[in-house]
Amino acid sequence: MTATAPPPTATPASVHGRQLARRTALTALAPAVWGTTYVVTTELLPAGHPLFAALMRALPAGILAILITRTLPRGDWWWKAAVLGTLNIGIFFALLFVTAERLPGGVAATLGATQPILVAFLVVAVLHERLSRWRLAWGVVGVIGVGLVVLGPGAGLDVVGVLAGVGGALSMGLGIVLTKRWGRPAGVSALGLAGWQLTAGGLVLLLPTLVVEGVPTDIDAAAVAGYLWLGLVGGLLAYSVWFAGIRVLPVTATALLGLLSPLVATGLGAVVLGERFTAVQTLGLLLALAAMLAGQLAPQRRRTSTPPRGPRSAK
Repeated sequence: MTATAPPPTATPASVHGRQLARRTALTALAPAVWGTTYVVTTELLPAGHPLFAALMRALPAGILAILITRTLPRGDWWWKAAVLGTLNIGIFFALLFVTAERLPGGVAATLGATQPILVAFLVVAVLHERLSRWRLAWGVVGVIGVGLVVLGPGAGLDVVGVLAGVGGALSMGLGIVLTKRWGRPAGVSALGLAGWQLTAGGLVLLLPTLVVEGVPTDIDAAAVAGYLWLGLVGGLLAYSVWFAGIRVLPVTATALLGLLSPLVATGLGAVVLGERFTAVQTLGLLLALAAMLAGQLAPQRRRTSTPPRGPRSAK
């Protein structure tokens, strides 16, 4: 009988690689879910109340997360949670509202796609990491791809809208980098951290919403379903997954996953709203997907080494 060789065991590197791939796929669900916001807002929610929709996406979900985890910030995490919630939720949603009001959706989405480029520079300034030219280049490709997908011939520009779009991308980009830098305190889950930030961001949005818009008077069953989707899935679940991924994955690579959001929004527009998808949009879709996937890779640097010197042979 011949002895059979034992099955090959997985190396630590391969196991780690598979774990990162699974974590990346899970984290990508967050921007994919955020891509449903446009169709949910236009088809289910009362028109003319985007700030109220943002508030309902943040504050109730944040309070629910705190009630579930029964965890409040301690020490310096009170101000850290306030800063992160303001950047990732409060300021981001407010500037997103200004951008949506003053620019066509395609221009707004393209400006939002600049976030990976901004993050590539922010990690140098905040985390003191080396600039990743690889991910920076793919970030540029991603912006071009998203632009081809969502920009149309009628796309117009407005200075305030452009500044708000870039400011929103910068706000959330800085929030992502600070989330990576500060991590989360021991014993606090990703759900707990998401709850702190959603609550803080919701409180930032509360007063502007009441002053500018007020509460819609025509909330029906469809609107309730839309608010529940935005709050529970687009808020609580998506941000919990997102913050858990930021803790493990490279921050610039994680930001590149955000390209999924405008792509999903465009795809849903074609499927649900019957919008046409052109050959140029298909090319842009392929470019954006290539940028997102390539940005998850880290090319190894070439190492130059000299062969070790052996003992000299006697002559």
